[in-house]
Amino acid sequence: MLIVDANIILRYLLFDNVELAKKAAEIIENNKIFLPFEVTAEIVYVLEKVYKIERAEISRSLKELLKGENIHTYDSDILNKALEIFSSRKIDFVDTLLCGYSLVRDDEVITFDKKINSYILREKGKSKCNAPESNS
Repeated sequence: MLIVDANIILRYLLFDNVELAKKAAEIIENNKIFLPFEVTAEIVYVLEKVYKIERAEISRSLKELLKGENIHTYDSDILNKALEIFSSRKIDFVDTLLCGYSLVRDDEVITFDKKINSYILREKGKSKCNAPESNS
């Protein structure tokens, strides 16, 4: 299995450099690919901040990519949930991954971030993302 970096996926999705896009397609379409969450986070950041692509389009493109039988990740359910949240909420992508862990696997996420706590509280009907108590 090959681990690809963000540049491979970006060239494949954007097709902004024909030579590199063709090489990226060759790699992605003809190999078992592992796409780490860390790489996905970089892809999302570049598409949103550098290329100014809308969140919904980023989510749609990456979800489509993940449908490939040869594309693997740590947990596709968590990643798909994170992309779903990212497309509809003004929450940073890494934070949507945390929400995904909580909502998909029922993991407890500890954070001071009120936006994440509030989102998870609404989605679950109870808080599984708790802020540590302050000693002050």
